[in-house]
Amino acid sequence: MIPTNYAQWRECIEVHCKIQLTTTFVEERLTELLDADHPKTATFEELYGADHLRRTIEWFRRAADELSDR
Repeated sequence: MIPTNYAQWRECIEVHCKIQLTTTFVEERLTELLDADHPKTATFEELYGADHLRRTIEWFRRAADELSDR
């Protein structure tokens, strides 16, 4: 399943992939995703497209905001 909204994305990450959204994890992934030259980012965009990459960056930013509010 490719998530189409934030709730689905969180469920995919936390439930299906069993990855805890920690500050460190979120920051590391954002750093990679914001670097167009990073190999993981290039692969992600090839597989899922630029629009989904943009949405995913937005979801990681939202998660970072939520984590900083704690």
